[in-house]
Amino acid sequence: MSSTASVRHETIKRGSVWVNGPLIVGAGPSGLAVAACLKTQNVPFIILERAHCIASLWQNRTYDRLRLHLPKQFCHLPNLPFPGHFPQYPTRTQFVSYLESYAKRFGIKPRFGEAAIAGRYDGTCGMWRVSTGAGAEYICQWLVVATGENGERVVPEIEGLPEFGGEVVHASEYKSGAGYKGKKVLVVGCGNSGMEICLDLCQHNALPSMVVRDSVHVLPREVFGKSTFEMAVAMMNWLPLWLVDRILLILARLALGNTEKYGLKRPATGPFQLKKTKGKTPVLDIGTVEKIKSGKIKVVSGVNKFFHGEAELVDRRRLDVDAVILATGYRSNVHSWLQESEFFSKDGQTKTPFPDGWKGENGLYSVGFTRRGLSGVFSDAVRAAEDIGRIWKEERSQAKKFLAYRRRCNSQL
Repeated sequence: MSSTASVRHETIKRGSVWVNGPLIVGAGPSGLAVAACLKTQNVPFIILERAHCIASLWQNRTYDRLRLHLPKQFCHLPNLPFPGHFPQYPTRTQFVSYLESYAKRFGIKPRFGEAAIAGRYDGTCGMWRVSTGAGAEYICQWLVVATGENGERVVPEIEGLPEFGGEVVHASEYKSGAGYKGKKVLVVGCGNSGMEICLDLCQHNALPSMVVRDSVHVLPREVFGKSTFEMAVAMMNWLPLWLVDRILLILARLALGNTEKYGLKRPATGPFQLKKTKGKTPVLDIGTVEKIKSGKIKVVSGVNKFFHGEAELVDRRRLDVDAVILATGYRSNVHSWLQESEFFSKDGQTKTPFPDGWKGENGLYSVGFTRRGLSGVFSDAVRAAEDIGRIWKEERSQAKKFLAYRRRCNSQL
């Protein structure tokens, strides 16, 4: 055994788990993708998941009507496209079934109920140490952080909200508008989730109002029967980004009209330039704008304060409100457990922008932090697995040569 290996084994505590390969934290699409890529290279791994199922966000924290926002060809994971009979925009249920089939296809068996609570690089032994809420400590040469950008929900602190008195839920708890018929519902947030929840409420005969504090790009999901996103990707192969944005805004104006007069002010930066620089995703409209135009969905300014059964807006108007839905999104939770500051920023995102933010120092990797959805997951997973696989094979080859050399020496004694 080499001196380095001796140090590694001597510093492992009794009861710790030695990972013969990378440790993957998270069994959502990101973790499953990198695990499958490692499987195809015959690299062993352990994958940890805090919940008791794969893709817990999709299974437990999404609303019933949810579909993938982008066409399926941009959303499948490595080595397995969606089934041919799936629609252009698979439903939540279909996507979950795809992920379950994916895990089964590649023999991925996460260790459920194991939430990472502390992780650090131990320079003494050159290994990563990850402790879990289940009381285990995992020792690994490579650590793949695959908890993604949606690790924990964002719940804003708004004055008076605890005294509001009505129902207050985060979008992660919302399933459908069936229980809101006839109720005045204030939806805080105007991203894709906020827009779709308002549409769902409207279709269940609720009376939704949507809080729009900042400017937002709203694009039609399809133009002339063609995916807007697909069109943009095709154009970016030939045209500069600013021109693609200009074309998209013209198409949006033709399809949706002037949304600014309905309270949906557009940012000065184009939709895909904004996505590239700030990670802010444009809203892809599936019918919400038409409901806003008809007055069935009210657009209101930011909330200043809540009172019992009322919300005071920043323009001092007051609204009667029966229920509040916080469509305020999610954020990364990496900072809560990983003791590392060079690769990940304070907000839990990688400091190096796409496409190079998948690899850090000392065997640290990230998958799913590109702010590019499932297509970004695909890219990160392939690169990380290929890099780990290359090192794994090189080290195994060196170990075999060393063993062969030692056998020859022993035979000559």
